[in-house]
Amino acid sequence: MNIYYYDVAKRIFDIAGSIVLGIMFLPVCLVAAIAIKMTSPGPVFADTPERVGKEGKEFKMYKFRSMVVNAHNMLRNDPKYKDLYKQYKDGSYKLRKDPRVTLVGKFIRKHSIDELPQIINILKGDMSLIGPRAYYPDELREQQKKYPSTKVLVKEVLSIRPGLTGEWQVSGRSEVNFDKRIAIDAAYARRRSLQHDVRILLKTPAAMITGKGAI
Repeated sequence: MNIYYYDVAKRIFDIAGSIVLGIMFLPVCLVAAIAIKMTSPGPVFADTPERVGKEGKEFKMYKFRSMVVNAHNMLRNDPKYKDLYKQYKDGSYKLRKDPRVTLVGKFIRKHSIDELPQIINILKGDMSLIGPRAYYPDELREQQKKYPSTKVLVKEVLSIRPGLTGEWQVSGRSEVNFDKRIAIDAAYARRRSLQHDVRILLKTPAAMITGKGAI
């Protein structure tokens, strides 16, 4: 399919799909919001910095809060988290055990419920249903220093909108290092098609239920 027609068809698919998903998961979102508010002080949505989207444009990503308030800045600036932050960077911006995660947060992260508010981002045009991960600006900078060969891959990934779900998220390979993840995302950007998007979308519910590869 011609890229122009694919982009138009995908945008229609994104809008229709996000509306359907929003209606389907509305009860889950309401329960999650109530549970977050009742068990942890702070807002329902995460107070994280902007992410990098298509063509490098930064945007506010909506997520349910799964950590304590100000968790992002605490990790980077609080001296007591110095060793944890080093572990975070050395582990390609992934942590197996994170003391900032709340009790409810552990559950909603495992089953990707914290990602559901990104349906708002899809409707706004910041994201797509299917696409690469939306990275933090500092994460992209640091990881490209660590893996210089990924610079070309990052350009490919940033040529399209990031997604609510994607290739490596549903394949159980979310624990691999940045160089492997960005390669998978770049491969998706090169061979994207509606048929492939549908295949990934159909695999997503199973990935959410099992929590396979989730951190």
